[in-house]
Amino acid sequence: MKFFIDTANLDQIREAHDLGVLDGVTTNPTLMSKEGIKGQDKIVAHYKAICELVKGGDISAEVVSTDFKGIIEEGKKLAAIHPQIIVKVPMIKDGVKAMKWFTDNGIKTNCTLVFSAGQAILAAKAGAKYVSPFIGRIDDSCWDGIQLIEQIAQIYSIHGYSTQILAASIRSALHIVKCAEAGADVVTAPLESILGLLKHPLTDLGLAKFLEDAKKL
Repeated sequence: MKFFIDTANLDQIREAHDLGVLDGVTTNPTLMSKEGIKGQDKIVAHYKAICELVKGGDISAEVVSTDFKGIIEEGKKLAAIHPQIIVKVPMIKDGVKAMKWFTDNGIKTNCTLVFSAGQAILAAKAGAKYVSPFIGRIDDSCWDGIQLIEQIAQIYSIHGYSTQILAASIRSALHIVKCAEAGADVVTAPLESILGLLKHPLTDLGLAKFLEDAKKL
């Protein structure tokens, strides 16, 4: 399973990269705004900086248009920024049409805001490289986000779809583990959740014991 970090913060991306496990980055307008990135020139420069940090990794850049023509025009501009850019398109009717156009024209896409297996099937049929089920938000609505990952993985396996399941809206280290068990191809998570995988009280106790005994040598 590949690890992406869900942020536009360069320091956090750098820290995850230095850990040696980072495969890519997902961003969205909310995350860019959080970092104070405003204006087309600054946005383009920021995406280029992210691509330079994570050489060879896929970097999702989201469109903000909701009509077919707008999504196409915006997506072409995003894809032209850098070869690593994946155009992030919302799961709406014009989004599906745009993803098919992008697929036919050699532009890779990530279908975002997916909350059902039916939506995931449409994304795969349109040729999306990634489909992003938002499991944390599904859990918030009293449904089971991990169960959706399992369902999509089963459907994709049966029908041979090449679209990769990119589990999004991750809330904890446990979510990451559960996504791995459920068959997600990729998980995109905040830095805190990724670093949370390091933690276990027995590791801390064991290390403290080793260090204490080492002083006696």
